[in-house]
Amino acid sequence: MNVKTMAQYAAEGKSPEVVFWVGCAGSFDARAQKVTKAFVNILNKAEIEFAILGNEESCTGDPARRAGNEFVFQMTAIQNVETLNGYNIKNIVTACPHCFNTLKNEYPALGGDYNVVHHTQYINQLFESGKLQVEGGAFKGKKITYHDSCYMGRVNGVYTVPRKLLQSLDIELVEMKRCKTKGLCCGAGGAQMFKEDEPGDKRINIERVEEALGTGAEIVAANCPFCLTMLGDGITAKDKQDAVSVYDISELIVQAIN
Repeated sequence: MNVKTMAQYAAEGKSPEVVFWVGCAGSFDARAQKVTKAFVNILNKAEIEFAILGNEESCTGDPARRAGNEFVFQMTAIQNVETLNGYNIKNIVTACPHCFNTLKNEYPALGGDYNVVHHTQYINQLFESGKLQVEGGAFKGKKITYHDSCYMGRVNGVYTVPRKLLQSLDIELVEMKRCKTKGLCCGAGGAQMFKEDEPGDKRINIERVEEALGTGAEIVAANCPFCLTMLGDGITAKDKQDAVSVYDISELIVQAIN
């Protein structure tokens, strides 16, 4: 996609407006890669000068810390802070709420102070500044429900912006019974993404998907790669994949601006 790295900018003696922190999922997971590409298309559409770290980017360390391995977290985080500070990076945008929370709230204690925004917040800024406009009515009138990811919602209190973006698409937004401050986890947080569920009556992602299906929505919108995986798996487990789609908000927006 001809995305420039920070190393390339540095070699030219230039600095981009913002660094796009792709994250592990956005780099390696086939489903999350689609979100990465959608967001890059949005940045290009808005003519934003941005860069990625490329091979210099490592995991933020979030899963290690959540799983209790503080040593691995700090080792990884300090390496990232040294890289970011070495390029004198100030502004970071990421499509992963886990990366967002760690970079924004946990890296300052290790010497990494940055202006970190989630990609939904950044897209909203582009709309408010007039750099982006919704042109298409691809989703007009469609019934969409929004799943609050834990790290954007209850952890960081971001509820309005994602819904504002969805409503700009002229859709019918239907809320699940548990939403906003009472939202339910998709089941992947706290490093649960990488292990089997604890013994119980029902998988959390199935319970969440049942709530989504109960709204009658045609589309379940999310803002997190972990949530995309868990919700998608839940929809498939309920054999509803032909009737209900799961999208990241950026994937909806990119179709509306093209």
